[in-house]
Amino acid sequence: MSISTWDEIRTAYHVARMGTVSGAADALGVHHATVIRHIDALEGRLGVKLFQRHARGYTSTEAGQDLLQVAQATDDQFTQLVGRIKGRGDGVSGELVVTSLSSVSPRLTRTLARFQAEYPDIIVRFLTGDEVLRLEYGEAHVAVRAGNAPDNPDNVVQPFVAQKVSLYATEAYLSAHGYPESTDDLQGHSFVSLDNFNSRAPFVRWLLDRVSPDQIVFRGTDYRVIRDAILEGVGIGFISDWEAERFPLSLIHISEPTRLESKSRLPSYG
Repeated sequence: MSISTWDEIRTAYHVARMGTVSGAADALGVHHATVIRHIDALEGRLGVKLFQRHARGYTSTEAGQDLLQVAQATDDQFTQLVGRIKGRGDGVSGELVVTSLSSVSPRLTRTLARFQAEYPDIIVRFLTGDEVLRLEYGEAHVAVRAGNAPDNPDNVVQPFVAQKVSLYATEAYLSAHGYPESTDDLQGHSFVSLDNFNSRAPFVRWLLDRVSPDQIVFRGTDYRVIRDAILEGVGIGFISDWEAERFPLSLIHISEPTRLESKSRLPSYG
């Protein structure tokens, strides 16, 4: 049984015990929307109705009663286990699952390494990539993502680091293809970017709004691959400024997107 399934069962158990969504939400310390989502997901997974909905709350069906008897026994055993673990001392142990974009991994790895050194009984699982793991389903404990903060009421959101990205290319590429002074100049260039055109990364959206997909001639699923392709002179691409500083003799800073935009709006004189 996966962690997400157990979270759904545990939610159903508390709904049955409290009789209302709000009561279960208070008991679990989550938003009421999370409770409803867990119940809907569990009923969909099992293909049966676990509750009868009515004006005063929720009442378990026969199938719900069968499931909740098992859930109660499991919850009791888990409570006993927690008590035994706490009795062993105040040390922090267990598994910490962190997910982030691979572009953030060099900075975040240092932070996680210090954390693991301070709490040596913790096992750190650091999962990088574009896949969005659902915190509310227990797929990860911490998620580091770029862009605007999510509006999920169950998530506690705090800023980690400001990461500025800019367009870069090699001197050899720019000598062969020219230096773009504005967004109008981008049409004659080749680009390197993520293979996922559905990515929520702001710079991916910016690029797709301004160049044809056919111009993105090299695509990868890892930011290190993107960086290496740009260093090989394949085309222009986005790299974080702090990452580009590691290659001062290889990469030419073209511009920040906002500066290219401002240049493209300048009037022409002739």
